[in-house]
Amino acid sequence: MLGFANRLVRVALLLLLLPLAWSALAMPVVPPGTGAQDAIAHLQLLEDPSAALTLAQAQQAFADGKFTSTAGSKDALALGFTRSAFWLRLELANAAPEAARQMLDVVNARISYVTLYAPGPDGRYVETATGGDMPFATRAHENRNFVFPLQVPARSSLTLYLRVQSTIGLIVPVRLWAQPDFEHYVRHDYMVQAMYFGVALAMALFNLMLFVALRDRAYALYVCFVAFSVLALGQKTGMASEFLWPQHLTWTNPNYYMATSWGLVCFMAFMRSMLGTAQHLPRIDLGLRAGMVLHGLLPVLYWTMVQSVARLTIWMFVVSCVLLLGVVAWCMVRRMRAAYFFGGAFAVLMAGSLMTLLRALGILPTNVLTVDGLQAGSTLEMLLLAFALADRYNQLRQDKLKAQSDLVLAKQKLVETLQTSERDLAQRVDERTQQLQALNERLEALSMVDGLTGIANRRQFDQELHKAWARLERLGQPLALVMLDVDMFKRYNDHYGHQAGDECLRKVAQAMASVGRTTDVVARYGGEEFVMVAPASDGPSALLLAQRACQAVQALGAEHAQSPFGVVTVSCGAACVVPGPGHTPQDLLRQADAALYQAKSQGRNQAVLAGF
Repeated sequence: MLGFANRLVRVALLLLLLPLAWSALAMPVVPPGTGAQDAIAHLQLLEDPSAALTLAQAQQAFADGKFTSTAGSKDALALGFTRSAFWLRLELANAAPEAARQMLDVVNARISYVTLYAPGPDGRYVETATGGDMPFATRAHENRNFVFPLQVPARSSLTLYLRVQSTIGLIVPVRLWAQPDFEHYVRHDYMVQAMYFGVALAMALFNLMLFVALRDRAYALYVCFVAFSVLALGQKTGMASEFLWPQHLTWTNPNYYMATSWGLVCFMAFMRSMLGTAQHLPRIDLGLRAGMVLHGLLPVLYWTMVQSVARLTIWMFVVSCVLLLGVVAWCMVRRMRAAYFFGGAFAVLMAGSLMTLLRALGILPTNVLTVDGLQAGSTLEMLLLAFALADRYNQLRQDKLKAQSDLVLAKQKLVETLQTSERDLAQRVDERTQQLQALNERLEALSMVDGLTGIANRRQFDQELHKAWARLERLGQPLALVMLDVDMFKRYNDHYGHQAGDECLRKVAQAMASVGRTTDVVARYGGEEFVMVAPASDGPSALLLAQRACQAVQALGAEHAQSPFGVVTVSCGAACVVPGPGHTPQDLLRQADAALYQAKSQGRNQAVLAGF
């Protein structure tokens, strides 16, 4: 009986000493001028699988010794993908003779729910509930992260309880600042964020203008990639929740994964366009297209089951990155110029991305590289890809200059030959001159004709359009333009082969020529696009001409197994304007092109009339 009493006394002593053991872990307040201090080593942790514990129950759990110390952790608590809530207990000690103003900083803007319980002036705990899935107005302090102002009384301590829960991988970095240091840090932090988003916006707008000017699909894909990258990083850093949609709930994490997925789709499409994988790596290109479809559809799942899909998505991103890196490496071995830019851009982006992903999985610690590495890598990657586009444009320009130089040299050699012939015999010079004139006329005629279809080419179309514009502007008569695009022509090419595709284009050209007037100009605009210029035709006439073109092509009956119509069809966009100072030929082209796009979006095999 005496032994049992001794054991009871020992247990009672242990229970009395337990608060003293916890108080040994108390974190001293941070004096001004020392920067941020990591609070992780001073926390006690309790997992709540039911996510239903109240503050009183959490306090009782601490009294029962159920909290565990996090003294062995560094930088952040990586709690993984779980539906549990977690309670964190932090005791702050102030040995100074004056009160200390502190800022508790939870440095992860994507935590769904963050609730702080701190003693009020009357000693009762005051609840401050906020989180990434709650309106921005719930923040205790306006900041992209979750910041809580605290005041620790002089020569006293302050016990805090922090409850966190998230729908994705839960990472909880907690730092403590002196208020003046935190205010200085915030100014620097927002300046860095503004620099990143400013650079990204400038790159996007610049390349958008280049796309409008050059009509090169690669520029549009680059702009889309930059836009989704900025949106994803805006969600990751908390800037989007603060400035774009502060009132919308549950947007943070689904939007982050949506933007990341679609950004990867745009990156894949951009890389396919720049590296020509469809021609050089057709089998791998099929894998890239399948990856684009898969990542394009993933956002549907994010909005319904984000936590279940998030871990799988992370590993899918890793696999996709490895595949893309392999494609870039192969193209670099083949000494493709664009691949070197992609290699550098891919390296810096993937380094930042992998550090972020491995941090989310709890493999890497939380530090400057793993927190901001993705943002820095994204900036360098956007710049390198912009250089790739500039190099592509410069290469095309050099090729054009070389072709012009070769043409000049050829003409010079021809002149030298003629001069030599002139010295030999005047009569032969006359004959050669006549032959040269005939040849030039033939070349001029050929330069105005599309070699595949036999109708006018883009050059002749441009000349005829400007001539008709100038003439009808003087007469005050309307000018109509019809743009035509063969529906699903790429699928036709893939299914029947390029020779069949060429024959299809010839038949379409003949059908267009058959519906136009003798005064109309029918030309191949490029690829599977054709255009008709109809002088002195009003809007209804232009629409009728476009409809006749659609009917004529469909009447060909050319089999197209990949089309829902079963035969080759076209979509037409018509536009009409009276030339004048308020319009340009480019305006007319844009209107016709917009009408063509509308015809395609409405189901193809139809004509749409645009209006100014």
